[in-house]
Amino acid sequence: MANWSVVGRFAAAACLLLAAGTASAGLFDDEEARRAILDLRQKVESLKQEKLEKSDKVEMDRRVAEEVQRASEEASQLRRSILDLQNQLESTRSDLAKLRGQNEQLARDLSEFQRRQKDVDLALDERLRKQEPISVSVDGKTFLADSAEKREYEGNLGLFRKGDFSAATSGFVDFLNRNPQTGYRASSLFWLGNAQYAGKDCKSAVVNFKSLLALAPEHVHAPEAMLTIANCQLESKETKGARKTLEELVASYPSTDAANAAKDRLSRMK
Repeated sequence: MANWSVVGRFAAAACLLLAAGTASAGLFDDEEARRAILDLRQKVESLKQEKLEKSDKVEMDRRVAEEVQRASEEASQLRRSILDLQNQLESTRSDLAKLRGQNEQLARDLSEFQRRQKDVDLALDERLRKQEPISVSVDGKTFLADSAEKREYEGNLGLFRKGDFSAATSGFVDFLNRNPQTGYRASSLFWLGNAQYAGKDCKSAVVNFKSLLALAPEHVHAPEAMLTIANCQLESKETKGARKTLEELVASYPSTDAANAAKDRLSRMK
């Protein structure tokens, strides 16, 4: 308000000077009056400019203050947002650490499971290999048998060859009872009959030799089985039966060693 009063006073003074210049032209000449008026006008304009500049400065200061306030509020909000993000980041890191630990444990568990599964698979494969039928050839006959059958048959035959006829007899009887369809049946009957014959159980031996002849008359040991039947009959004083068995042996298997032995015994029985 003080500035505007000053301007007003200068304007009034200018008007007075103009009036005085008109009324009292004798006091000042025209040139001096014009200069005075121009000076006064310049001062008035200068004052107006200063006022405008001051007004603009106040407005600018106000706007700057508002901008500073707004910037401060935005900075505060930004700091809160950053703090929230940091908290979320820490939480995420913690979750990731837990997940990493769980993943590592899962990887260890998976590795252990795979190792155990591999062991199980190997054991299963081994059992399957043991149970898988294998091709065997016994007494000129080829057939399929599992490993357990092969081991048991060969074990019983080993007992017979060592002279343990009682154990061989028990072993072959048990083997035949548990494996009635085995490919070893004919050979087992032959060796069982021989073990019984060696143990002086001719009656049982004859039964098993006859079973062999009925099952496999073409068996490689069939002539020997028939010859042993005849021996059992001779030992039991069944001379007529023995002669018939020997004659059948010569007729059925003429080119065998057993047939030659049968011919010799027949010649001695006359």
